[in-house]
Amino acid sequence: MRTQEVSQALRSKHVPPGVSVLSPSFVKEARGAIIVDTEGRELIDFAGGIGVANVGHCHPKVVAAVKDQAEKFLHTCFHIVPYDLYVDLAAQMNELAPGDGDKMTIFLNSGAEAVENAVKIARHATGRPAVIAFENGFHGRTNLTMTLTSKVKPYKLGFGPFAPEVYRMPYAYCYRCPFGLQHPGCNMACADHLEEFFISHVAAEKTAAIIAEPIQGEGGFVTPPPEYFPRLREICDRHGILLIIDEVQTGMGRTGKLFAIDHWGVVPDLVTTAKSLGGGLPISAVTGRADIMSSPHVGGLGGTYGGNPIALAAAQAVLEIFTKDGLLARAEELGVKMRARMDELQQRYEIIGEVRGKGPMLAMELVRDRETKEPAAAEAKKLVSMCYQKGLVLLSCGNHGNVIRTLMPLVITDAELERGMSIIEESLQELSA
Repeated sequence: MRTQEVSQALRSKHVPPGVSVLSPSFVKEARGAIIVDTEGRELIDFAGGIGVANVGHCHPKVVAAVKDQAEKFLHTCFHIVPYDLYVDLAAQMNELAPGDGDKMTIFLNSGAEAVENAVKIARHATGRPAVIAFENGFHGRTNLTMTLTSKVKPYKLGFGPFAPEVYRMPYAYCYRCPFGLQHPGCNMACADHLEEFFISHVAAEKTAAIIAEPIQGEGGFVTPPPEYFPRLREICDRHGILLIIDEVQTGMGRTGKLFAIDHWGVVPDLVTTAKSLGGGLPISAVTGRADIMSSPHVGGLGGTYGGNPIALAAAQAVLEIFTKDGLLARAEELGVKMRARMDELQQRYEIIGEVRGKGPMLAMELVRDRETKEPAAAEAKKLVSMCYQKGLVLLSCGNHGNVIRTLMPLVITDAELERGMSIIEESLQELSA
């Protein structure tokens, strides 16, 4: 087997540098919340393939479902010769997604593709061109989803021109309120700003949809207060604007609920899912109100690989793990344990300005000074590196790269969780010395 050095040299020669790599390790195998590299080193995984491994690496039920389907057929294209797998999983998604009304689902290949199609459907259903996205938001790397994404470098730099009729407004980032206010005395000025936005940026009657992540992923795990999404929902309804909720990273149990938006008690018109839906295989979905989803004409939606049978089989296993095997309860338990531990770390280390998130989707924003809130970007980068040296795979995020986030598989054992959190604490202690 190749050494890590040889693998890195070959990667540098054959793979463009634009394809970034966090870890110097190359994986040999992975199970649950443990990755084993090609040199036999075990790593505790707090990254989960960027939120893809909620049910764990190589979950036995997912592997069995993939093997079983692979022996039947790999591809016919649902548009040409359809199959029950697609219909059955769509019915499951329609039942599980927020809201009691009739819903429909289409399957695609990636989170970005799901977002693209949600926007397509919203524009067709409303006959309006404009879409409002948010600062700190991330929705993908295609032309439209790059446009919807807020952060310029590395996601957008040099890749323009971008898609038209996309407008961006501030989000409910209470720790760094764009309006200089404090919750709850702010009375949700960030949400009510929409009415002013309709005057100064884009007319409400030209706006097809507002798209938002319940908890912003790449933007720093920014978590709105309880009143925010109900207020957005109210404003959207008043103006006939559709609310698209991007659950690509937050969905599939990441926050202790199957869909994170359920924490706010709000029913979106369209919801996108991907990442952990496939348990490691590429699949995404758009689920929404039946009247909206049925608006596009025949042939207006789809793609050759959308709803690949192998990925569909994996997704069915994932939903069974959540709905029948109690993984949501485990996620809630993890969230309680992790929040208590992170709150304790915040008390001990001044560099932690805020702990935020829901369930086990938690983050610590690092700052050099709690009063000025100067982002500690270099320190966050160093912390990630220190943790890796100790055997923990960890990710940073946020516009300044100063937020440490947790996306560990929800099947992680208590011992693995404790070891991972201890590594973070050890590294924080060294960093603060």
